[in-house]
Amino acid sequence: MLDAHLVKNLPDFKIDVNIKSAKGEVIVLFGSSGSGKTTCLDMIAGLVHPDSGHIRMGENTYFSSNQKPFPAEKRNVGYVMQDYALFPHMTADRNVQYGMKSVGKSEKSLALLDQFGIRHLRNAYPHEMSGGEKQRTAIARALAAEPNLLLLDEPLSALDDKARHDALTVITDIQRDLDIPIIMVTHNWTEAEKVATSIYKIEKGRLI
Repeated sequence: MLDAHLVKNLPDFKIDVNIKSAKGEVIVLFGSSGSGKTTCLDMIAGLVHPDSGHIRMGENTYFSSNQKPFPAEKRNVGYVMQDYALFPHMTADRNVQYGMKSVGKSEKSLALLDQFGIRHLRNAYPHEMSGGEKQRTAIARALAAEPNLLLLDEPLSALDDKARHDALTVITDIQRDLDIPIIMVTHNWTEAEKVATSIYKIEKGRLI
């Protein structure tokens, strides 16, 4: 479903990575900090444009060297960033509703909050939530737009052991219940082994 050849010149090295992911697959990009993993996600999401290569999602070409790139907001890609990027002035309910395109937002938001076990936080603001609660809210918001692809950037790095275990369960449930590919960045091998169907080890922009 996803076919990406990502080429980008960075100050210290060049990213040159091929990523292919089928429906329901969890690809983990594993490697040390600064190896280019997050930049790969940013290119797929449309926040950074590759210097060359291609990004295809199903029948859509998001990027190629001979066409204008798809803007990020039209790629239908859910992206949960490392700091979760929740809107601080919005409740959990409003954060989840933000990306929805259809009517019935309130009912759909509550259903997602229910799914992630945080319905009781519907009126809570991000500063009132724990790390695990923020993470679940951020994933619920990403899924609210019914994306074709879910990107997770170090989603467990700020969590304690219990919250990390719960979050791994959430990611496994998403893989089982949704027929979309997931690409997750981590530098934790144990996390990678628990959720991945394929692990791509990246070092200085190269698959090794």
